[in-house]
Amino acid sequence: MEPAERSRVPRIDPYGFERPEDFDAAAYEEFLSGYLVTLTRRAVKWSRLLQGGGVPRGRAVKRYVRKGVPLEHRARVWMALSGAQAQMDQNPGYYHRLLQGERNPRLEDAIRTDLNRTFPDNVKFRTTTEPCLQKTLHNVLLAYGHHNQAVGYCQGMNFIAGYLILITNNEEESFWLLDALVGRILPDYYTPAMLGLKTDQEVLGELVRAKLPAVGALMEQLGVLWTLVVSRWFICLFVDVLPVETVLRIWDCLFNEGSKIIFRVALTLIKQHQEFILEATSIPDICDKFKQITKGSFVMECHTFMQKIFSEPGSLSMATVAKLRESCRARLLAQG
Repeated sequence: MEPAERSRVPRIDPYGFERPEDFDAAAYEEFLSGYLVTLTRRAVKWSRLLQGGGVPRGRAVKRYVRKGVPLEHRARVWMALSGAQAQMDQNPGYYHRLLQGERNPRLEDAIRTDLNRTFPDNVKFRTTTEPCLQKTLHNVLLAYGHHNQAVGYCQGMNFIAGYLILITNNEEESFWLLDALVGRILPDYYTPAMLGLKTDQEVLGELVRAKLPAVGALMEQLGVLWTLVVSRWFICLFVDVLPVETVLRIWDCLFNEGSKIIFRVALTLIKQHQEFILEATSIPDICDKFKQITKGSFVMECHTFMQKIFSEPGSLSMATVAKLRESCRARLLAQG
């Protein structure tokens, strides 16, 4: 394995993250040489699509988004597709008013506690860096806590807001995108009871039982709760789980197609590594295997990976997800 220092791959990625010690620079260079060609081709097509100023809707855009939004257009496209731009336009000055509102020491303490734990491997979030993005992150989370008091602040939101800040370079846009995710795309994930999150983990369990019965049977046989192996996938939307570029490609689709994308990604990871998972003989073993399947070339090669999430799991409509959510939610509420 070639160390990152000796290769042409910089030690720090374009988003400010340090490459890990075991980073496979040779494999990454090989992937990148082909992916850059794809990116260049997509950038030309996107520039043409966005010539009119706005972001159009429709099947063509859905296809474009699935093939990846170029970094230079990402913030604008996410803002338009998620409804965040419309919300921001309809509420001028609202974000700044939230920051100037009445102080909430409990909320501020909870946020402050997590600031140093947010991306210690990213140079842009270090207090030694000027400007340090911790201040921006603090503002976005504080404003959101005032805006949505039912949620306030919940661990995991710091990672999501952090990624939004890295992509938009804009506090107010990050706030409205966070609102789109927490308030609309992932309802009840971050409320104190986390009912939406618990429900969706159960929904994944149902989908695995239906589409990958051998894995479903093993989980049952070993008595493994889904929350034990996938809660971080859901809470952090794959941040700090999958490679940065892959997470951003997933989020492109998440903002456009909604939360069913999370199930597509989870099912693809499990299906691709089904035989490896089935070797597990204990709960610690299966937990370790679920950590392993989020590493390696399969997830690094984001373009192929994204093609797989739309082919491997088979059909998965929002109606199917809604129906499963209804039954899983009722079961959870009955359990108290």
